[in-house]
Amino acid sequence: MIRTATIADLTLLPAIEVAAGEPFRAIGMAAVADDAPPTVAELEPALRDGRLWVATASDDEIGDTTVGYVISDVVDGCAHVEQVSVDPRWAGRRLGSELIDEVGRWGVRSGLRWLTLTTFADVPWNGPYYRRLGFEPIPDAELGQQLRAVRAREAAHGLDAWPRIAMRRALDRQATRSRTATT
Repeated sequence: MIRTATIADLTLLPAIEVAAGEPFRAIGMAAVADDAPPTVAELEPALRDGRLWVATASDDEIGDTTVGYVISDVVDGCAHVEQVSVDPRWAGRRLGSELIDEVGRWGVRSGLRWLTLTTFADVPWNGPYYRRLGFEPIPDAELGQQLRAVRAREAAHGLDAWPRIAMRRALDRQATRSRTATT
């Protein structure tokens, strides 16, 4: 289930981020796996602004538990997936795509036309995964000023040690997808 995050969720999200980073170690990207997760203080503005959603799943031993999250923002007039992470123990259940779709619905409600994100181009659960979800690479010549700034911050953080791309998906497709999913 996808729902708006609560203050109680914030303390759970750093551990999800650490777990979601661990598979990068197996493909030679230990620096990504070792990157510090967001702090509760860093997550609070997204919670306060209504830009943070969580995925919950039911576990027989502990009941409903938070297993993933997504943070959105508006970048160059587009709904933007700032971060999406799902605990790998819950992979393969479409939780990541549901979280991304939630950002798309938020973008539609906000009157935005595109859903954007930045990602590793070749990591199977990044670029190729987002292509399967209908995202297409944004040509460098079409990057807006704010998205260029996002990419510059990523490069300064060392993420450009591996090929990265910006991608987008039209939100009119999202609106159709949301209607189909509910009918």
